[in-house]
Amino acid sequence: MMDLWIKALHVIAVISWMAGLLYLPRLFVYHAVEPVGSEASERFKVMEYRLYRFIMRPAMAVAWVAGLWLAWSSFGFKGGWLHAKLLFVVILTVHHELQGKWLREFAADKRVRSQRFFRFQNEIPTLLMIGIVIFVIVKPF
Repeated sequence: MMDLWIKALHVIAVISWMAGLLYLPRLFVYHAVEPVGSEASERFKVMEYRLYRFIMRPAMAVAWVAGLWLAWSSFGFKGGWLHAKLLFVVILTVHHELQGKWLREFAADKRVRSQRFFRFQNEIPTLLMIGIVIFVIVKPF
């Protein structure tokens, strides 16, 4: 019964984390075209920080802890599909950290990347999520 509660917590955390991973680059797209120091730019800084610090970070931590618990308790860390899923989750985590780096650049008014760059970055979490869901549901190997 405990594993079902942990699984529910894991799914809730993953949904929250993914929402942030998809929304933050969209904020960056809009922020990239605002003049430095403008009211809109300053508003985006607050929105980006709060999303990252208060939603994405905690959700990622809970997703990892609950996911590792389930991988151990339910599968003993065995299965090619599980290893592939974990690899994709590691890549997703690296992308999360890159978003944090870009957030800090915006916070410091460094504009080194274009709006188009962030439009592309918005697609990466989606592609990784598709792979993760396929590994978990289909378990192809």
